[in-house]
Amino acid sequence: MNFFINDALADAAAPAAAAAQQGPGGLAGLIFPIGLILILYFFMIRPQVKRQKEHKALVESLKKGDEVQTMGGLMGRITEVGENFVKVEVADGVEVTVRRGAVEAVMPKGTLKEL
Repeated sequence: MNFFINDALADAAAPAAAAAQQGPGGLAGLIFPIGLILILYFFMIRPQVKRQKEHKALVESLKKGDEVQTMGGLMGRITEVGENFVKVEVADGVEVTVRRGAVEAVMPKGTLKEL
């Protein structure tokens, strides 16, 4: 009488057959997620940590007279180095105070003369 719902028939052999078709569980089921985590680590996390270490070393090595570029795009020569801030001369007589962490790159000597 029921046209839309099929009758459920009990079959004792069905659960045993389904378990045999799934194969071994446990370790084989964990290989794919572990592989994804390893790929994520080597392609995303590890390079980012390396860049952070390089930037930290760059910020710690700043000294007076270095020609630098800030994250905002300003280029200038460091005139004073403090614990958290540096003063950057961007033009004759114009100094800007920026955070040490905002220094993105140390440029080769003479770069400002070319500009």
